[in-house]
Amino acid sequence: MPERGAQDTRSHIPNTAGAEAPRDPGVAAVRRAGLLVTLVLGGLTALPPLSMDMYLPALPEVTDALRSPAATIQLTLTACLAGMALGQLVVGPMSDKWGRRRPLLIGMVVYVLATAVCAFAPNVELLIAFRLLQGLAGAAGIVIARAVVRDLYDGVEMARFFSTLMLISGVAPVVAPLIGGQVLRLTDWRGVFAVLTVVGLLLTAVVFKWLHETLPAERRHPGGVGQALRTMGALLKDRVFTGYMLAGGFAFAALFAYISASPFVVQEIYGASPQTFSLLFGLNSVGLVVVGQINGKLLIGRVSLDKVLGLGLAVIALAATALLLMTSGVFGDVGLVPVAAGLFVLMSAMGLAMPNTNAQALMRTPNAAGSASALLGTSSFLVGAVASPLVGIAGEATAVPMAVVQLASAVAALLCFLLLCRPWRREREPLVEAGGVAPQK
Repeated sequence: MPERGAQDTRSHIPNTAGAEAPRDPGVAAVRRAGLLVTLVLGGLTALPPLSMDMYLPALPEVTDALRSPAATIQLTLTACLAGMALGQLVVGPMSDKWGRRRPLLIGMVVYVLATAVCAFAPNVELLIAFRLLQGLAGAAGIVIARAVVRDLYDGVEMARFFSTLMLISGVAPVVAPLIGGQVLRLTDWRGVFAVLTVVGLLLTAVVFKWLHETLPAERRHPGGVGQALRTMGALLKDRVFTGYMLAGGFAFAALFAYISASPFVVQEIYGASPQTFSLLFGLNSVGLVVVGQINGKLLIGRVSLDKVLGLGLAVIALAATALLLMTSGVFGDVGLVPVAAGLFVLMSAMGLAMPNTNAQALMRTPNAAGSASALLGTSSFLVGAVASPLVGIAGEATAVPMAVVQLASAVAALLCFLLLCRPWRREREPLVEAGGVAPQK
């Protein structure tokens, strides 16, 4: 009998490779669009990191222009991040009730309007408020893109598609600060929001013209807020779904710890120049994207998703252990090169972990993909937001807190995967239904 991870990709899934095309004409039309849909969904998932990271080079200028303390200006980032986390909880259930297209278009229009107001904000209070609204609206792209993938694909095909999306969304955090820096050479910080407004307008037009509805009316849930909460509660009660959700969230926390601490660690502790830091940051992002493509093109379909996921989480834990040993002085003063190598391995292994946690979790929820996607996204953002400030808890003279947070996150991800998902179990577990969980055998 095949193991559970392999069975999940074949036995109960109608739309894997070689299966018959979906019957709904909207779904069929979207799947036929192929590369175009991939680019649209990739753009939707890339828009939030663009919104966050294009703005980073402008922070000092915003501080001077609005005559506000740096700590207050930092709240513009916090507000956007909080909006992205909370917005997914709202938009996900909405998309299960009304379909994917209408909430997505509403979210995109609100995003464009909020971003345009940010470009003209006369004071920091208004900027913080509309950055929050920008994050809330931008969350529609993240959560609905994942739900659309769940509508279109399943099993092996879904995991492959998530790996392809990483090729697009993984590049966004790398190029966003570079684009922001170039924009600042031509205009001021308000120009960054002007560029984001134009990007939002173009993406809205593309979604309106080419992204058809993928959730047919018969698969929608007519319930209101109460039904949405019951659905989310049922998802959280499902041990396997919660295991994949937490494993992905803790892996994301290790990634957030890297993003938060690496500028300080590489430049201040190890004395690298900003150019060297940018090169290393880019190389790590390339590693993540390349391994994600290896996952999608070579491993998926040949090796069970659980085995690949377990390998990715184990490599992350081993890399974090090596980083802790190096940064704590066990091997003496190792210098930048070994630490950079450890960070590269850790980041690259994310390409095995993140697509497969999403795919395995969403395979548990054939009839509540919007709510499931919302929980996956919100949990990752919240766990990451908690992990980020911990990396500087011991001051500016050591990189040990970064390594400790990464190792603790990696171990927690592995434990959630092993204890809750129980990948060694061979029998197929019942899937999560829209309003509850099928009874356990």
